[in-house]
Amino acid sequence: MINARAFFSDPRNFTKIVVPSVFVFTALLFLFWAFWWPNTFSSPSQRVVTISRGTSYSAVVDSLDAKGIIYSKLAMKVAGKFLGWTKEVKVGRYYFDSGVSNYSLLSAFKDGTSRRLIPVAIPEGVRMKFVARRFAMELGVDSAKIMQYCTDSSIVESFGLEGKTFEGYLLPDTYFFQWQTDEGVIVERLVNAFKEFYGDSLVERQKELGWTTAQVVTFASIVEGEAQVDSERTVIAGVYHNRLKKRMRLEADPTVQYVLSNGPRRLLYSDLKVKSPYNTYLHYGLPPGPISNPGRAAILATLYPAGHQYLFFVADGKGGHVFTGSYFDHQRAVRIYRRFRREMQRAAMGG
Repeated sequence: MINARAFFSDPRNFTKIVVPSVFVFTALLFLFWAFWWPNTFSSPSQRVVTISRGTSYSAVVDSLDAKGIIYSKLAMKVAGKFLGWTKEVKVGRYYFDSGVSNYSLLSAFKDGTSRRLIPVAIPEGVRMKFVARRFAMELGVDSAKIMQYCTDSSIVESFGLEGKTFEGYLLPDTYFFQWQTDEGVIVERLVNAFKEFYGDSLVERQKELGWTTAQVVTFASIVEGEAQVDSERTVIAGVYHNRLKKRMRLEADPTVQYVLSNGPRRLLYSDLKVKSPYNTYLHYGLPPGPISNPGRAAILATLYPAGHQYLFFVADGKGGHVFTGSYFDHQRAVRIYRRFRREMQRAAMGG
């Protein structure tokens, strides 16, 4: 039997066993503190940190500390250096719950887990510049790069599309992307969504009408600009189809708005005379290209318009339109609308 008193009283045994044991215990405790000690926080119990392109690991740690996610910047830096993962932080917007360890944080940054996709809603009838600004705002990307990609005619041609830009082919919808997704990938996703929607059956219908895809999208962008009520899209499309068949100018206000430098705004009579190939008050047929990016409903309305004899329409003051088949009836509807608008203006001024 070992004599405990004799064992511990021997300095050689203390040096050989006790000191190393204390060292190992201390090292394990330090590693636990650096890697697995829980980072607790409350209100809110889930916190968000955004890692952008070119962010250094030191800046990541500073951000975690500023968000109150980690208990020690030193522990986080030591853990990252020890694992050698400081160069492998993936760009993204990360969500972390209270109790997450430094090791879990580092694993998330290395593998891209704990990131969430960010929804970006693109409304119907907006232009490329709006799309670029929306993605820049929501995803932290460069709007100029998006516009550069959208206006590169060689890229447009590589997608088998007509036109010099992607105007008209950025299909409105709600898309989900990671933070700072490459600008080219963003544009390609929207264009591919259009191509997927505009399948064989719609191409066949386009051929029946004797149109090109560019003409369909251009026409649909005008319908989109006029329609405020979903149920009116096919009726408005029918009006413009009828006007084209009768060799009448489309006289579509959205085409004038497109060329105004300070639009959109209320149109003046002088605006209708602005010289531009897009001004359908001056020129017959369709404008040279789309004036916006129409949604699915407007494209379908263009291909399958309502059958009727209407040639004119004017706002009814309630969000919809009054449709007429003769110029006489149209002028009467215009007078009624103007009277309604004057009454609303007087009411707004308290008179």
